[in-house]
Amino acid sequence: MPRELLLQVTPEIAANELLLKDHLSKQIKVSPKEIQYVSILKRSIDARQKAIKINLKVIIYLQGEPFQETKIELPVYKDVSSAQEVIVVGAGPAGLFAALQLIELGLKPIVLERGKDVRGRRRDLKAINREHIVNEDSNYCFGEGGAGTYSDGKLYTRSKKRGDVTRILELLVAFGASEDILIEAHPHIGTNKLPKIIEDIRNKIIEFGGQVLFDTRVTDILVKNNEVEGVVTQNGDKILANKLILATGHSARDIFELLDKKKIFIEAKPFALGVRAEHSQQLIDSIQYSCDYRGEHLPPAPYSIVKQVNGRGMYSFCMCPGGVIAPCATSPGEVVTNGWSPSKRDQVTANSGIVIELKLEDFKPFAKFGALAGMEFQKSIEQKAWHLAGQTQKVPAQRMIDFTQNKVSADIPKTSYVPGTTSVEMGQVFPGFLSQILREGFKEFGKSMRGYLTNEAILHAPESRTSSPVRIPRDPMTYEHLQIKGLYPCGEGAGYAGGIISAAIDGEKCALMIAEALK
Repeated sequence: MPRELLLQVTPEIAANELLLKDHLSKQIKVSPKEIQYVSILKRSIDARQKAIKINLKVIIYLQGEPFQETKIELPVYKDVSSAQEVIVVGAGPAGLFAALQLIELGLKPIVLERGKDVRGRRRDLKAINREHIVNEDSNYCFGEGGAGTYSDGKLYTRSKKRGDVTRILELLVAFGASEDILIEAHPHIGTNKLPKIIEDIRNKIIEFGGQVLFDTRVTDILVKNNEVEGVVTQNGDKILANKLILATGHSARDIFELLDKKKIFIEAKPFALGVRAEHSQQLIDSIQYSCDYRGEHLPPAPYSIVKQVNGRGMYSFCMCPGGVIAPCATSPGEVVTNGWSPSKRDQVTANSGIVIELKLEDFKPFAKFGALAGMEFQKSIEQKAWHLAGQTQKVPAQRMIDFTQNKVSADIPKTSYVPGTTSVEMGQVFPGFLSQILREGFKEFGKSMRGYLTNEAILHAPESRTSSPVRIPRDPMTYEHLQIKGLYPCGEGAGYAGGIISAAIDGEKCALMIAEALK
């Protein structure tokens, strides 16, 4: 009978099939030749001691034991071209996985995306990086695949209580992702590989009768007697349906403003805000792995750190080993940073958002904006940073120790942020209480990670799009908006997800709730 084992091995053994078989044969006291196949179920790194180990969960099949490799396949989809229509606003992970689930349930999705398809987005990303031109509908946040497509593709989520993480990962594998994402403790597809997967998902939606419309921005939601009737696009076209999944992402400020103007109930939501810190990857490796050279069998090291500073949580967010910092503004007159890594994580720098949790009372200076107070707070910092850095897509930057000492950096070396940087004292970007927490927090980080607090590390500001500043309330049982029948707030933008996996899960759940309501 196949045997399941939990074990720790060296990185060299974990990376070599023959060495692993030899190691396992000694563990279970058989000849290596008797081992037919080793299936790795889970893999993680234990770097707590100087001698780094790889944790493995494996199943061992001996000769003669029944074994057949299983191929992960897509669900059976049926043609829905003549089925009842459901409007899905937004082609991020929430919207796309909602659309796939709708097809599986026999409903026809009409996906409306304000931005361009994955190929078309590339030209606009080049324009923001090289020419400092921000296309308000096509950028790192808007367009096919949403914010995750060109800003990393991390698949790790803590939200296992929200739904079936494995199902989403297996769907991604069926659409072309590496099966490694089913094994790794912190799975990652990579910005270079995710676009093709997104494209294949779109083609599958169309193949089975769904629609995907690009360059189609929703400018109004048609409501009669507190019930959805459809939407209006920027061209004045009306698309009618009485079920609407609103999956527009955390940066769709015009949608928040539309809901507020129409007196559709929304509420301010706390989020986190701070800077993006860039170190050399070699330094992070040396800190995390306690060695000068990590070797060929260990991946570029990530880090995760959390501190309480002056009663606030300050923590690393969306850490990108072997990655770069990207310009993620969605309107002219603002600057925003984010980070991403290619699949191999082979860049020489590492970066992470370092952010502070905000509270609703922090938005009091913007109280006149009501439910949009947090959004206006966020916007004010992004606009101030734009002015301070020279009114282009350059961002304010400062060496880390200089920041902790309130000292303008005499020079800023070239960083991975392509549009460029301007030396600015970061205290000018943020309200005083945030600057103080950041300064004290970096000193605390330096105590926990020896070498982290260094003037070779460069801070870029701001990291401000960590999550939505607005929540669109919904019934916890039906997922329907509390006020508007047929409206299903969904994903990150509505305040119910925090990444690709949790957004995809939420999209599927909204689709399931609609199917249930239509029974």
